Amino acid sequence: MAATSLLSLSLPKPSILIPKSTASITTPPVTVTETLDQKFGRKGIRFTDNDQVAELTVRNGSSLKIGLNNAHVTSYKPKVYWKDDGFEEILYTTSGGKGGIGLVIDSVLDDPKAKSKGVDLSEWVVKDADSDSIDAVQVELSCTTSGTLDITYVISLYALSMATAVIVKNNGRKPVNLKTAILSHLKFKKRGGAAVDGLKGCSYCTHPPLSSPFEILSPSEALKPEDPGLFSFGWEPEKKGGVWSVQDVPITILKHKLSRVYGTPLEERLKEFYNTIPSKYETLDQGRELFFRVIRIGFEDIYLSSPGSLSEKYGQGYFICTGPASILAPITIEPGEEWRGAQVIEHDNL
Repeated sequence: MAATSLLSLSLPKPSILIPKSTASITTPPVTVTETLDQKFGRKGIRFTDNDQVAELTVRNGSSLKIGLNNAHVTSYKPKVYWKDDGFEEILYTTSGGKGGIGLVIDSVLDDPKAKSKGVDLSEWVVKDADSDSIDAVQVELSCTTSGTLDITYVISLYALSMATAVIVKNNGRKPVNLKTAILSHLKFKKRGGAAVDGLKGCSYCTHPPLSSPFEILSPSEALKPEDPGLFSFGWEPEKKGGVWSVQDVPITILKHKLSRVYGTPLEERLKEFYNTIPSKYETLDQGRELFFRVIRIGFEDIYLSSPGSLSEKYGQGYFICTGPASILAPITIEPGEEWRGAQVIEHDNL
């Protein structure tokens, strides 16, 4: 985004009246602080809640909300029906603020016995904002707590899609190894109507998600076996971690509990030629008759999980957690170099 595209807002300097009899009295300087709305706001982009939230809106009414302090996308309501009020929330969030779409980055230590350590992504600032009339708007965030990593996160909204893109630059003197993901908690009307299409022929294994402040299910909860109960028809328990399988059906039914990584096994990646997973797949919400296409850019794997019966303790509706990831093998970024990855969620429901 070019700096010249930013609105230039000049605030009037405060005038201070000095009485004639006390003209020698000095007054302290007055500092005028611009709000984010004054600095970056424009049609389709506004900042609310004391600069804690960014709200994006495009011409057809599709909207998106971002928690600015932690770069957390908490709402995405695209227009999916032709009627005037044809908007549907597709992100699942709990009353405690968990869920939504969150960026996760873990630093992998040199010691193979040591656990990976989460990169501190707790504080962000708005670096830029831009728009193309009101059909495309975006906000650019920069992390202030990530140490030698320069992390930029760009959230964009369009009429029929949204995108989250990350750029990680290594400003340190040594290479860094990272595991990362953009995890989306997507909302479904009912448990029996949740599915994913497009992963037939892909290799997968049971695997926990990367831990994050936005998680609804922790890594241990995601792997915990469940009793299928009334949904036992067609149920098969998930295989143990590290055991690879190949999906042989076009539709992945998500009414039962699972936690998987779809990707190419590490030993296969050592070969000169090997199969890779698709760059996109679709989520199917049969209850609302909606589908969304998830597109992976720059990441090596796909994470997919469903809570099964555990969803009942979080309220009405159902949800899954999915998104592009690089979990099986870390990304190595050399000093002075950068890595880029992105997720696009788009639809053709109109």
